[in-house]
Amino acid sequence: MASNSTGKWVERAATTGGGRSYGGQRPVNFYAAIVLICVVGLMLIAYSRYERTHAVVSSAGPPIVGQQWDAGFAIDICGTIKPNLPANNAKSKNFTISANGVISVLPANSSQSGANATLEKFISNYRGLELSQSVLQYPGGKAYTNGTVCPAGTPDAGKAGVVIVNYWPNYESTTAKQPAGDPQNLLFSQGQLITAAFVPTSATIPKPPQSVQTATQAAVSAAAGQAPGASTTTSTLKSSVVTPTTAVTPTTSAATTTTAAPASTTSTTLK
Repeated sequence: MASNSTGKWVERAATTGGGRSYGGQRPVNFYAAIVLICVVGLMLIAYSRYERTHAVVSSAGPPIVGQQWDAGFAIDICGTIKPNLPANNAKSKNFTISANGVISVLPANSSQSGANATLEKFISNYRGLELSQSVLQYPGGKAYTNGTVCPAGTPDAGKAGVVIVNYWPNYESTTAKQPAGDPQNLLFSQGQLITAAFVPTSATIPKPPQSVQTATQAAVSAAAGQAPGASTTTSTLKSSVVTPTTAVTPTTSAATTTTAAPASTTSTTLK
């Protein structure tokens, strides 16, 4: 009998988790650990996302603060190159565009120099201009989003378009490239040409107009003339001007010799 009683007690204990007192106790530490793990996990996810969206970009390298770079820019809507963006419409004096379609990049601090000198700095500071992976809007015009059908009267009428940005590293380049991801992250380079387009995926995107290319080349040449090497040219010119002044010295010396000669002759006559 005792053996049966013991067996039944063990069976009841097993079904209740070890006894009445144990079965009625909540595993608080276990639940607290689960909650803590979840909270820490969410914090790590949030931190990782913040680091990804707020990546620290090096400001080292060109363009350095005070150095000017120039890039040609054009907008193509459904196969039609829009007029050059109006000048003096930028909120920033460090990323501006002239009436001839040339963007001037002149970093004022580390947040605008080096790898921070991106197309976004210009786009975000130009009133009415919008450019992203899915939207392109010429100031004062319609905002075209991916999938919108090009309107009648345009070369690509009736065809759905998408935003595509082509760039050429410099005005002599013949092969177009496309930025990876958001086009606003495109880094500027000296003499670069950029065409932001809303066209069908099969369309051929041209360089900015020849007038913009010519103006870009002229701007780059002008910037090169302001480089430190230009001071050497100036110094050389100054030296060549000073040389004739130094050459006057022999003339003065000759005059002195001429004056001395008569004195010597007069002295001989007296003797």
